[in-house]
Amino acid sequence: PREALELIAQRFKALADPTRLALLQSLFEGEKTVQELCELTGTGQANASKHLSVLAEQGLVARRKDGLFARYRIDDPTVRALCDLVCGSLARRYDEARSRFGLAD
Repeated sequence: PREALELIAQRFKALADPTRLALLQSLFEGEKTVQELCELTGTGQANASKHLSVLAEQGLVARRKDGLFARYRIDDPTVRALCDLVCGSLARRYDEARSRFGLAD
């Protein structure tokens, strides 16, 4: 149904931003505070919080309070598998193009 397609599109839209992908990649290593994520991704705190909010709305990350800090973690384990599939596909395309044009690594 159209409603299901809209939900799927919203999920992909949340993943279609380089900053959000960098935040997710950092969270693959484990739970992090916003400050830690900012250091790892080079993103400002307000920007990181905005992007983390989008990811949380889509159920991709979860947030918990830890004293004065908010800690984020991956809340949907399928996001890792999806990223691995996309990265693997891109790597194969890249390797095929390099082979086709005789380019060395």
